[in-house]
Amino acid sequence: MWALVDCNSFFCSVEKVFHPGLQGRPVCVLSSNDGCIVALTPEAKAVGLRRGDPLFKVSDIVERHQVRVFSTNMQLYAAMSKRVTNILRQSIMRVENYSIDESFCDLGGYERHHNLTEMMRDIAGRIRLWTDIPVSVGIAPSKTLAKMGSKFAKQYCGYHGVCCIDSDDKRRRALQLFDLADVWGIGRRTLERLNYYGIHSPLQLADKSEAWVKSHLAKPGVQTWMELNGQPCIDTTEVRRNQTVTTSRSFGSMVESMEQLKSAVATFAASCANKLRGQQAVARQVTVFIASNAFRDDLAQYANAATVTVLTHTADTMEITAAALQALAHIYHHGVMYKRAGVTVSDIIAAHAATADLFDPITNRAERAQLMAATDNINQRYGLKTIRLAAEGDEQQPWKVKCEHRSPNYLTDIRDILVVG
Repeated sequence: MWALVDCNSFFCSVEKVFHPGLQGRPVCVLSSNDGCIVALTPEAKAVGLRRGDPLFKVSDIVERHQVRVFSTNMQLYAAMSKRVTNILRQSIMRVENYSIDESFCDLGGYERHHNLTEMMRDIAGRIRLWTDIPVSVGIAPSKTLAKMGSKFAKQYCGYHGVCCIDSDDKRRRALQLFDLADVWGIGRRTLERLNYYGIHSPLQLADKSEAWVKSHLAKPGVQTWMELNGQPCIDTTEVRRNQTVTTSRSFGSMVESMEQLKSAVATFAASCANKLRGQQAVARQVTVFIASNAFRDDLAQYANAATVTVLTHTADTMEITAAALQALAHIYHHGVMYKRAGVTVSDIIAAHAATADLFDPITNRAERAQLMAATDNINQRYGLKTIRLAAEGDEQQPWKVKCEHRSPNYLTDIRDILVVG
């Protein structure tokens, strides 16, 4: 059996932890540059706000209903996520972080000694007591069904935070009630294809024969079909590794100089390298893209991208940053006011699968790997960017995103620690 532990309205819940007066009030968290709403509480939805709404378009609703808005603070959210994960690992041996607010727990064998529903309800209560973060838990034979269960637990208070799909009757009932478009692994094109064949519910898909599924759907669709029938087959660690990793931002202020663009691109490249190491993965292709402000017709318009392939797969910050700056040099045009840039790393494989190259110019990879590990440990302990490359520049760069409503880093910066009056 698998359990999915999903933190409810996670970004907003973290903000409410450090602002107790917000309980029961509408709360929203904004995207980079304080542009759009990316997370919101049920109270915020009740007053008419939706995820993706530009803040300037809904400012009247925000003001009228006294909605509290916060700038995204990923450092604070990551620190709280780590605390939630640590609580899970105190009780469950195998815990896999799927995202910043979701964790899969392998409950195989625990049913011999525990009632799984009561066990996970107790753990959820402990998370709420120790972190004040509410969680919803889904328990099922497969990860896809567990994700469905967590959504039922979030929607219906009668489950008391934990929905267990542990019988075939419960599975079929859940598949009948769930929206096909919300099933994990079914994208827009797959949904259109299934609707074309007259399939409009997860139950209808699950009831199709194996031969029909294999002849009409690709491998991910077959895996989803198996999962809906209670057969676990999705390895989420491989799902993550197969994806590209991108870090991009719209600048707080438009920039023109090459030095400022280098600072931004170096910062984004370092972030991509850090994400790769967090996934125990390495990449070989580094793509950089830059663009002007498409909403300013009075300015010169320009957008371009370039890709550099390094000799061997790597997650070394210095190597990836050097490749990114090389790509930037190919596409930079003087005289353009740039509004956005980003870095994407691709051709990703597991770090243990990487092979050495006889002509590799870097002869001290083992030592550099130790340096990257030490840097990551220091930054995790003392705060993001405590140690960074000189090419990234200081904190006062004009391209830095706007964050007028950002909370302090209560858990990672001694200068921001809460003071009780």
